[in-house]
Amino acid sequence: MQIISELLSYAFRPFFLLGALSAIIVMALWTMALSAIGPVALHVNPMLWHAHEMLFGFIMAVIAGFVMTAVAMWTGRIRLHGAPLGWLIAAWLAGRGAMMIAALLPGLLVAAIDMLFPLLLVFLFSREVLAAGSRRNYVIVGIVVAMAILNLLYHAGATGLLAGLDRTALLLMIHVVLLLVTAIAGRIVPSFTANWLRAQGHLPEGRQAPRSTTAIEAATLALTVVTGLAVTFAPLSPLTGVVAVVTAGIHGFRLSRWSGLATLSEPLLLVLHVAYLWLPIGYLLIAWSVFGSVYPASVALHALTMGGIGSMTLAMMTRVALGHTGRPLHAARLTVIAYIILTLAIGIRLLGPLTGQQYMRTVEFAAGGWILAFVIFVWVYWPILTQPRAE
Repeated sequence: MQIISELLSYAFRPFFLLGALSAIIVMALWTMALSAIGPVALHVNPMLWHAHEMLFGFIMAVIAGFVMTAVAMWTGRIRLHGAPLGWLIAAWLAGRGAMMIAALLPGLLVAAIDMLFPLLLVFLFSREVLAAGSRRNYVIVGIVVAMAILNLLYHAGATGLLAGLDRTALLLMIHVVLLLVTAIAGRIVPSFTANWLRAQGHLPEGRQAPRSTTAIEAATLALTVVTGLAVTFAPLSPLTGVVAVVTAGIHGFRLSRWSGLATLSEPLLLVLHVAYLWLPIGYLLIAWSVFGSVYPASVALHALTMGGIGSMTLAMMTRVALGHTGRPLHAARLTVIAYIILTLAIGIRLLGPLTGQQYMRTVEFAAGGWILAFVIFVWVYWPILTQPRAE
């Protein structure tokens, strides 16, 4: 009962654990399905199932844990806890169960069950933001609403009501999540870095702190949206390649202003900068795939998904969990190993197309590295997330 009480005290506790376990299970089942083994192999399109569960299962769980914890600080209202949090968890679990056996159930029933979680999340999050009149966070509300709509569109495609829409919805979801990563990173990475530099005495009075200006922020968000739409609806257009290069440039310029090299001695902070670096790399690889290269766009996209989204998710979970449980903001040795393993796995996945006949082997190695990194997270953070706050 003590564990349940602690898990239901803050949204980040259960959803970070559920998200990490989902990252492990989904990747393991997907890897098995590549060899026509396991329940996922029964699905009409295992690849779409894999993409859906990574985005609407794993990532949405972590997003729920983050925003439903942060919104209390953003608005000054009471945090989500207890029975309401329990219902949100139950809705997420129901959706994952329905998607697991989707091949055995009517499509509309799967859609109805899987929509419970995003709709409940929209209600709970928007209620807090709107009740507090927190205008700064209206854009986050819009992003969460867009995610719920895209899940509905995915099921409209998967059930055959609007054929082909499922794939489009998944592509758009990737870029909506990237927009959220871009927005949140712009708030926290320079702030965390500046605070740490001051605490270490590396930022004396008069020295310029890591910064983020309104014009750069607006341009970065706008270009992220434009590139997402271009990649989704005109993936082969030269204009898409040009826009991707420009977007890579502004993300890289934005990152260069955050003093990342000054954080080399603190992996818990450095990993945020490394995770964000995958965004400009990903957009450059997309441009490379457009301009007549043999490099496939689907693999280029993994720099943004597995790299930008996946590694930023791991980085945020490790830091937020420590901060909100009253523990020192310092990465344990095993946590640093998880960072390194995940970074190597991403690199292997991106180098895969250059290995010729060994391509599938690189996919398997990358999947194994992903699984191991999140297994380490669960091992290290299970006691942190299930035990009382350290005083």
